[in-house]
Amino acid sequence: MHGIVAVFRKELAQMMRDGGTVFFALAVPVFELILFGVIDMTARDIPMAVWDQSRTEQSRQLITRMENTSYVMVTRRVSSRRELERAIVSGQAGVAIEIPPDYARRIIGGRPATVLALIDGSDSTIASQALAAINGVALSGSIRELLAAAKRDGLPLDVRPIMMFNPDMRSANLLIPGLIAILLTFSGTMLSAFSIVKERERGTLEQLMVTPVSPVGVVLGKILPYLGLAYVELVIVLVLMTTLFHVPIHGSVLLLLGLSSVYLLALLSFGILISARAKSQMEAMQKAMGLTLPAIFLSGYVFPISSLPAPLQIFSKLIPATHFIKIARGIIIRGATFTDLWPNVAALLAISTVLIILSAGAFRKTVS
Repeated sequence: MHGIVAVFRKELAQMMRDGGTVFFALAVPVFELILFGVIDMTARDIPMAVWDQSRTEQSRQLITRMENTSYVMVTRRVSSRRELERAIVSGQAGVAIEIPPDYARRIIGGRPATVLALIDGSDSTIASQALAAINGVALSGSIRELLAAAKRDGLPLDVRPIMMFNPDMRSANLLIPGLIAILLTFSGTMLSAFSIVKERERGTLEQLMVTPVSPVGVVLGKILPYLGLAYVELVIVLVLMTTLFHVPIHGSVLLLLGLSSVYLLALLSFGILISARAKSQMEAMQKAMGLTLPAIFLSGYVFPISSLPAPLQIFSKLIPATHFIKIARGIIIRGATFTDLWPNVAALLAISTVLIILSAGAFRKTVS
């Protein structure tokens, strides 16, 4: 234990003297959190071009119902199909609506009325939300007309959905809990990835080699200072999440902080493993970035894991961020308890143990 404390104090002193390390660990994640937090993934006021050939009360009501969804907003009114298509091609409109001349006559007569909707598919996010809004307006209008024609008080099947945990569908409530894992992945791995390679470049690795402490003790002594720094970063991110972006934490904060230590140990051990095998800080940074970026894409934060090919789904289970994203979202959004999350906790413990053993073995080979 005496040797571990000595390595810990040495690494802590070096870390505190390196102002760039502290800045990278605290300021950069805060900036990224604010940047991603203010971005609303819900499309609003998508420009819409309208060619209303009916010019009746019924056609105006249709346009109003579409604008009331807040997804689209009429910005242009045209007088031909060519102008309508041109508005989409030129990017002046993301949605274009063509209402036929007999629209009102068909609606009043209880007959089907066809409305053409052109949607710019070059941006899949905007296109999918615009399509959902238009389909929603069409479905509600169809149901209303069917009820009026049949003179019924209700439908045979009455489905009343309830959106739990995030009723307003705020993107911040979904993105930020998962973003915590991504920010910690970058900073935690990058911080520890320089720890041993810096000793080699400064010529102090030989002094570390003769330290009367086991390789596991050296790894733990080097991990602990960065673990404390990562905890400070985590607390700052959680405070900003709740105060600046008003994302409530429905579960136990202490449970989240406790389980975060297992995740941080895995990240820091992975960084030590990279550092022990790298010959320079540049090589360490390149390896860290090259390995963490694919891990983020396969963790379920960017793409649903169910949409990945079967081999990648299996590989995603070996990524620490996969399990911590589920833990963070479970505690913050759903108020989950340890009993609900124990499979992910067990997976993180196993991954952390393996990474600590591998990093200790890599360090042993480095000093031998």
